[in-house]
Amino acid sequence: MLAQQLGWDFEDADNLHPAANIDKMRSGIPLTDEDRWPWLAAVAAWIDAVRSRKGHAVMACSALKRRYRDLLIGGRADVRLIYLRGDEDLIAQRITARRGHFMTASLLRSQFEDLEEPVAQENALVVSIDDQPGTLVKDIVAALRTAQQ
Repeated sequence: MLAQQLGWDFEDADNLHPAANIDKMRSGIPLTDEDRWPWLAAVAAWIDAVRSRKGHAVMACSALKRRYRDLLIGGRADVRLIYLRGDEDLIAQRITARRGHFMTASLLRSQFEDLEEPVAQENALVVSIDDQPGTLVKDIVAALRTAQQ
């Protein structure tokens, strides 16, 4: 919805996972850092491809750890982190309602165990997911426009 509102490209980083990662998650096996590094490299390459053509995009990505975000954002002053903060119960409800995705609710606990919330130095826009998606998009667009001024 955010990409559509901004008129930008959209990519879900989950689409860039290697088949082995998808198979592990489908089987209920949490990914390790070693599993994630090739995926993160693909995500960084996608970001750089958009930037090289002077494009704009929104990417949904579970960059759970600071070192992951440093790889994806570090040195790219034009890339902005929007952290969608939500509690485990609400996210579990949303994952359970989603159909056809390889990441199951059984993996959510491992995601929260790996999560390192952004710190001030990361200049993240932090948004609570308690509101409806349309409200979140309006709030994010307004915050991005304010930040550009």
